[in-house]
Amino acid sequence: MSPEFLTIAMFLALIAMILLGHPLAFTLAGVATLFGLIDNGFDTAALFDMFANNAWGLMNSYVIVAVPLFILMAQLLDRSKVSEQLFEALYIVLGGIKGGLGLAVVIVCTVFAATTGIIGASVVAMGLLGTPALLSKGYQKELTSGIICASGTLGILIPPSIMMVIYGGLTGLKETSVGNLFAGAIFPGLILASLYFLYILVLCNIKPELGPPISKEEASKWSAKQKWAMTLKSLIPPLGLILAVMGTILAGVATPTEAAGLGAAGAAVLALANKKLTLEVLKQASYSTLKTTSMVMMLFIGGKFFSTVFLSMGGGDVVADLMIGSGLNRWVVLLIMMLIVFLMGMFIDWAAILLITVPVFMPIVMELEFNPLWFSLLMCVNLQTSFVTPPFGYALFYFKGVAPEEYTMMHIYKGIMPFVLLQLLGLIIMLLFPSIITWLPELFFGQ
Repeated sequence: MSPEFLTIAMFLALIAMILLGHPLAFTLAGVATLFGLIDNGFDTAALFDMFANNAWGLMNSYVIVAVPLFILMAQLLDRSKVSEQLFEALYIVLGGIKGGLGLAVVIVCTVFAATTGIIGASVVAMGLLGTPALLSKGYQKELTSGIICASGTLGILIPPSIMMVIYGGLTGLKETSVGNLFAGAIFPGLILASLYFLYILVLCNIKPELGPPISKEEASKWSAKQKWAMTLKSLIPPLGLILAVMGTILAGVATPTEAAGLGAAGAAVLALANKKLTLEVLKQASYSTLKTTSMVMMLFIGGKFFSTVFLSMGGGDVVADLMIGSGLNRWVVLLIMMLIVFLMGMFIDWAAILLITVPVFMPIVMELEFNPLWFSLLMCVNLQTSFVTPPFGYALFYFKGVAPEEYTMMHIYKGIMPFVLLQLLGLIIMLLFPSIITWLPELFFGQ
């Protein structure tokens, strides 16, 4: 069979299996096994030997050790109630201005994103904490859901991010090492958070009924000195943890894996300081870490099998020839790749998109002489939309699971659309100004 036919058939089989609802990791591995056997003449021993070598190479990667450590850090932080304390302080400080509670959610999620990369934890925690507070003060349902879902997904982009660790492990390029990806993602993450912040501030000043302030009586219960003290007390611990993790990486003192270990230890200290570090909490955090890590690694192995078979049967060359050999301008090719990622994000999990597209797109990027770090961060910013784009954005369903009963999916879909447009605006800004991504890595690593 021709590589062109196998390439099309392999993708159609993958999409069909995903739409039928089969587990993604086993779908990737199963499709890879089927088409690997077809391609090599049903030489089972050769195929499984190739799979074993790939799985061993993957598990032998030092960078991947950071995955369970960052997940453990996130689990411990989720149970230390750091985000609750910060939201309570910002509720008082910002609540008196129009849209102030929405701004508080964005700030808390940004800080929380810089200490943990687990989207489910961020959206669920802020859904439980912020939704009752915002609705009780008269915030529009749609705006409330949009703020929480969009801000809660910042953790997949702002480092430390599990997505960056996996991406760095996939490419194996010096330019897209985990350290470079972490440094390059800082400004894009802050730009998206700033766009959310400005949108809420402007919207609620134009239409105060969408996000009214708390009453003057409630706002005046605390003096300015008390407000500052509460804010600093709740901000200093997470900022200290951010400095310990990101500061050591950017300073070149620690590798991302070592910094992940430091972050997990720091999260345990914060939980202990808040009197939340019990044996039961450790047990629950460890169990959740085990489950999440197992899921991530199974996805990684399945994706590795899929990409190995796809490339070995010539699928990568087929796609590259189609894009490069089409005679299209290289910027048009770049926009096509971004569009493919965006459309896939409406239906498929971000991990599957990474595992499928990165091995195919990266050779095209190198051939077209784009900066691989810049392209990688464009991919990551684009992939953040996969959590919030209807119909299957994971963050939307996380929020629906903890939202009040009167919430419908239509409320959530309507609420998230302005924030999806803001994410696309952020992506355009980074397309037009590459130095937003490349400046920090050049400063810290000379790359």
